[in-house]
Amino acid sequence: MSNPDVAPESAMDTENGAAAELAALRAQLTEAQAEAAKNKDGWLRAVAEFSNFKKRQEADAGNLRAFATAGLIGRLLPVLDDFDRAQKTLPDALQHMTWIGGVLLIARKLQAVVEAEGVKTIEVQANDVFDPNLHEAVSHEDADGVEGGHVIEELQRGYRLGERVLRPALVRVAR
Repeated sequence: MSNPDVAPESAMDTENGAAAELAALRAQLTEAQAEAAKNKDGWLRAVAEFSNFKKRQEADAGNLRAFATAGLIGRLLPVLDDFDRAQKTLPDALQHMTWIGGVLLIARKLQAVVEAEGVKTIEVQANDVFDPNLHEAVSHEDADGVEGGHVIEELQRGYRLGERVLRPALVRVAR
């Protein structure tokens, strides 16, 4: 039975008003969800960007240290070469002298300091294949017993710091 106090038009208006309010609330909810998703996406991007920034900073700091080390080591390499040449040309008559032993000890200590910084000698043997990334050809010569494109002799040591070549080894290469 129907309620005589409520007019049929008024019930329809209430139902339409509730439906309109529900639609408006759903629209607000959808809009709020979209904004929340947008904010979450922005936050995730900011977190990722900051993480990448930290990684770049750490890599840059490592590169700066390696660059500074390479510069200093590069200036020490000629000193190591001089010690090496002096030792190779040392007359036998002087080999037994104590002060010569002291000088050679200084050379070994300097070599140890350089190696402690991560510097490695580029190993070159006769008959190694010439590698332009590691070797610098001083001359191309005919050589008995050495195949063309192979190292005849190392004239000066080469050095690397990690994967970076500080100075290529100077070599003579067979034609």
